[in-house]
Amino acid sequence: MTIYVGNLSYRATEDDLRAVFAEYGTVKRIVLPTDRETGRMRGFAFVDMTEDAQEDAAITELDGADWMGRQLRVNKAKPREENNRRNGTGMRRNEY
Repeated sequence: MTIYVGNLSYRATEDDLRAVFAEYGTVKRIVLPTDRETGRMRGFAFVDMTEDAQEDAAITELDGADWMGRQLRVNKAKPREENNRRNGTGMRRNEY
């Protein structure tokens, strides 16, 4: 399972997140997406931990918590849906 962490401060770093989630168990991976054009953080992250029980505990404790001046949204990440937007030509991207 992957944890979605939303409403993050733009000042938050991977080390900051690792420190917070390490209180609940071992962190395997953290992804902090950035904007392609500006390089700035997008205000959310994904966290993977070694055990589901650790992830559940982190979600329960951190959802709604005030951190770095923001109220966190923490829940199970939803699977990424296929993007059906059209590319401006009226065709889908791989519809050549």
